[in-house]
Amino acid sequence: MKTRLISLDVLRGLTIILMTIVNNPGDWGHVYSPLLHTEWHGCTPTDLVFPTFLFIVGVSVVLATPQKILNANSFQKIITRTLRIFCLGLFLSFFSKIHGFGLEGLPLLGFRLIWTAIIVLALFNDYDKKLQFYVALAVFLTMLILAFGGFKDYETVRIPGVLQRIAIVYFIVSILYLKTNWKTQAFFGVIVLLTYWALMTLIPVPGVGEPNFEKGTNLGAWLDNYLLPGHLWVTSKTWDPEGILSTLPAIGTGIAGLLVGTLLTNSFSKDKKALHLLIGAIFAIIIGLIWNVVFPINKALWTSSYVLYAAGIASLCLVILYYIIDVLGISGWTKFFVIFGVNPMVVFFFSGIIPRVLSGIKVAYPNDPAHEPIGLQAYFYEFQLSPLFSDPINASLAYALTYLALWFVILYILYRNKLVFKV
Repeated sequence: MKTRLISLDVLRGLTIILMTIVNNPGDWGHVYSPLLHTEWHGCTPTDLVFPTFLFIVGVSVVLATPQKILNANSFQKIITRTLRIFCLGLFLSFFSKIHGFGLEGLPLLGFRLIWTAIIVLALFNDYDKKLQFYVALAVFLTMLILAFGGFKDYETVRIPGVLQRIAIVYFIVSILYLKTNWKTQAFFGVIVLLTYWALMTLIPVPGVGEPNFEKGTNLGAWLDNYLLPGHLWVTSKTWDPEGILSTLPAIGTGIAGLLVGTLLTNSFSKDKKALHLLIGAIFAIIIGLIWNVVFPINKALWTSSYVLYAAGIASLCLVILYYIIDVLGISGWTKFFVIFGVNPMVVFFFSGIIPRVLSGIKVAYPNDPAHEPIGLQAYFYEFQLSPLFSDPINASLAYALTYLALWFVILYILYRNKLVFKV
């Protein structure tokens, strides 16, 4: 029988809420510093969002797998879910590059939404399991052919991404959990972090020289640009924060979740589980801070110190929630966060689609007919919301909170109707 922890749903909901706020300011030039990623080395609350998701993936794999059996059926389920998550992330990169029949403006937006609907039906729907696998594989191969087949519209489409990394980590930790015990998982996690540290600190960077941790000149950046030229993060173009090499330590984040999930499903008393988790969280944070001296905490590089520090913070948040909700039984306040936590993939995917759609709907620029039309999203912020605030930072935050409120309405409707969408 599957185990469900309300405290984990609440942590997932809190993480979704923070993700929605930090990804959707009204004006990127006016944002409170804790709601921004750190410039390079270091860690803000925003930098903890993604690793917390990966940590939760690891915990959820344990809770959702009452029997550790790896056979043809369970492997097909894992690979299908991996492909589905990966394809959803990849489609977000494709959305704004879709063209056809010479369409422009609203007709082009409508064409893109038709393809979005097809992708949603193909990857969110629950139908024959074997057919799900073949459909997901077909979608995956089609997008790769478009990206690497010389098609001009897609020759710079980004391949790495948040959902893509989640998919890879989910696949690895699922197989690892089904085939090994917690001691082997812990050992593998340590080896992964040490291997990444060794690669980044001991191997010279081709064409650059000495190993380093700087933007664009480290070993991870070289590998990204060597294997995926033209298909990287548009802001950098030559490296990617969800790049190839840094996915290796990200697996370590998922393994941390596996270990915590195993602890929480143990036969210990709840008090003892909470104590062990608290000790583990503090230990991980301390080791991460110590390692930071020689291998700086850095989200874009996903350094080994960052893995330990972020996993420690995630564990600390979870143990606090676990003690309040599951040990003390104080859970009356949790519904709001659970509503956000039970449909994470819906928020992940459509949070990427909605801003693109709103920006694609153009309206006349107020009081200036000669000015180019402005996107609906920008219009609402600049001419409806922002004038209500004297401080542009508060106006920017108000937009993010308004967007969050919109998502609450959507998710509440799904929750009331007991609609949970999984891939």
